[in-house]
Amino acid sequence: MTTALDTAPQTAADEDLTVVPVRHWGRWIAAGASLLGLAGLVGSLATNANLRWDVVGKYLFADLIFDGLATTLWLTVAAMALGLALGTLVAVMRLSTNPVLLGLSSLFVWVFRGTPLLVQIIFWGYAGALYQHVKIGVPFTDITFVQVATNDLITPAIAALLALGLNEAAYASEIVRAGIQSVDVGQTEAAHSLGMRPALTMRRIVLPQAMRVIIPPMGNETINMLKMTALVSVIAAHDLMSNIQDVYAQNYQVIPMLVVASLWYLALVSLLSIPQAWLERRYGRGTGRSQQVSVFGRLLGGGLLGARSKNGKEKVR
Repeated sequence: MTTALDTAPQTAADEDLTVVPVRHWGRWIAAGASLLGLAGLVGSLATNANLRWDVVGKYLFADLIFDGLATTLWLTVAAMALGLALGTLVAVMRLSTNPVLLGLSSLFVWVFRGTPLLVQIIFWGYAGALYQHVKIGVPFTDITFVQVATNDLITPAIAALLALGLNEAAYASEIVRAGIQSVDVGQTEAAHSLGMRPALTMRRIVLPQAMRVIIPPMGNETINMLKMTALVSVIAAHDLMSNIQDVYAQNYQVIPMLVVASLWYLALVSLLSIPQAWLERRYGRGTGRSQQVSVFGRLLGGGLLGARSKNGKEKVR
C-alpha cells in the first residue's frame, strides 16, 4: 500500500523537473522553404515590367472603379438578402408534409441548382427575346390590366439581381434545411406541448439553434456571391468587372487591370471574413468551435507557448 510518505519525495522531484518542448525541425524547415518560395514569387511579380504597376496605381482608386465597386456591393447584399429570405421559405416548404409544397420547392431547387449561373444570367439579361411584354391579367383571355415592356422592366441590374438571388436561394435552401434538421426533434415537440404554433416554434426555437450549422456555410456563400458578381459583366451590369473590361478594351492593358480587380476583390473578401468569424463565435458559444484560436492569434502566441512554463508547473503543447 502506498502512503503519503512514499509519494512525497516523488512529488518534490517532479516539481524540480524542467519541461523541454519537442523540437519539430521538419516543420521549421518546411516553413522556411515556404517563406523563401513566397518571397521569390513576390519579388518576381514586383520586378516584372509586364505588370505595369504604373497602370495599376493609376486605376486602383479611379472613379470608374469605385462606381463598379458600389454596384458589386449592392448586388451582393441584395442578392444574398433575396436568396436567404427565399431560401428559408423553400427550405420550410421542402420539410412540409404537403406534397404540393414539397414538389414545387424540389422543382425550384432542381432547376436553379442544376443549371449554370452564367446561363441564368444570360437568360434573364435577354428575357425580352422570349417575352416582349410582361402582362398581368386574366389567364387564357385577352383581358390585360398591366402591360410593361420586358426590357424596360428587367434592366441589366435587375436581371443580375434576379439571376444571383434565385440561384443563391436554391443553395441557401439546402443549407437552411440542413440546419433545421440538425436540431433535435424533441425541441419542436416540447414547444408544441407548451402550445406554441408551428410558425412561432420555427422562429423562436428551431432557427436560433440551427444558426450554428447555417452561419459557416452561409458566410462562405456570401463571399462566393461577391466573386460571382463578376459574371454579370456578360450583360454589362456596370459592376466592378464590367468597368474593368471597359477600360482594358480601350487601353489594351489586360493584365494590369485584372490586377486592379483582384486587389479589390481580395480586400472586400478580407473585410467580409471579419463579421463571418464574429458570427461563428457568437452562435458557437458553448461549443468547441468558440474556443478556436484564429490563425493570427496562433502565429502571435504560438512562439510563446512553453516559454512561460517554469519548474514544470505548466504543460507545454
